[in-house]
Amino acid sequence: MANITAAMVKELREMTGAGMMDCKKALGETDGDMDAAVEFLRKNGQAKAEKKAGRIAAEGLCKVVVKGDNTAAVVEVNSETDFVAKNEVFQAFVEAVANQAVESDAADMDAFLAEPWNLDTSKTVKDELVEKVAKIGENLNIRRFEKVVAENGCVVSYVHGGGRIGVIVEADTDVVNDAVKEAMTNIAMQVAALSPKYVSTADVSEEYKAHEMEILKAQIANDPKMAGKPDKVIEGAVVGRLNKELKEVCLLEQAYVKAEDGKQTVAQYVAQVAKENGANFSIKKFVRFETGEGLEKKVDDFAAEVAAQAGL
Repeated sequence: MANITAAMVKELREMTGAGMMDCKKALGETDGDMDAAVEFLRKNGQAKAEKKAGRIAAEGLCKVVVKGDNTAAVVEVNSETDFVAKNEVFQAFVEAVANQAVESDAADMDAFLAEPWNLDTSKTVKDELVEKVAKIGENLNIRRFEKVVAENGCVVSYVHGGGRIGVIVEADTDVVNDAVKEAMTNIAMQVAALSPKYVSTADVSEEYKAHEMEILKAQIANDPKMAGKPDKVIEGAVVGRLNKELKEVCLLEQAYVKAEDGKQTVAQYVAQVAKENGANFSIKKFVRFETGEGLEKKVDDFAAEVAAQAGL
């Protein structure tokens, strides 16, 4: 049996919004497994908000660099404090890393770090990172990068909040003009704001659907209003809720945020732009990075630190 600490209960409560005793019970039922405890709370309808397992809290910047119409790269570089994230030396380093990424053919982070640093090929990307850590005096991390090359269209980028969120959108299109690029930028803003997981329902895996249906069935089983309902009614409710959820996580199914009638979907907006420009135009892919996503920021508790040093 795992030792359930107050810190574990606090972390689960912050992740889910559930009550303290509910969190303690969930951890006890799952032998201290945090992910399983989140699932337990969801199934029992006690998680007030579905939040990511890791809180978005680390500092740093996301940067996007676009090369021509068809190549772009986004990077996330983390720092320990927001103060350093606003530092000109750090910001210049992040921009240089993004420029490195847009030229890179590296398939993973290890390969990327081992590459010659474009601004001084006598050292590697990792060497430059180590030097910046020494110069800035804070731990830095090139956390992730992704390069997108459009084979049959173009790419656009959007950066929100001064580098808090970086987005790339790729489209297949036989017409590349200002109107198409503007539409793609609008869609990139949508991705930044509403954080979809997939382009369309066709991209959603059967595993994801099965997992969510299991959660929804458990929620309905714990709903007093559904008690005693026929299986057919319950099954319909599960399918209905799943379809509603898919509309929220699939970009093309979402309501377009700039729609004048408030009803037009992103898919309908794309079709409208295609018709107006005589183009075969479709959204192929998007990449969305948010600074610190899935990381937990260190919180300094000075009172606790002083008490610990004093042996209290």
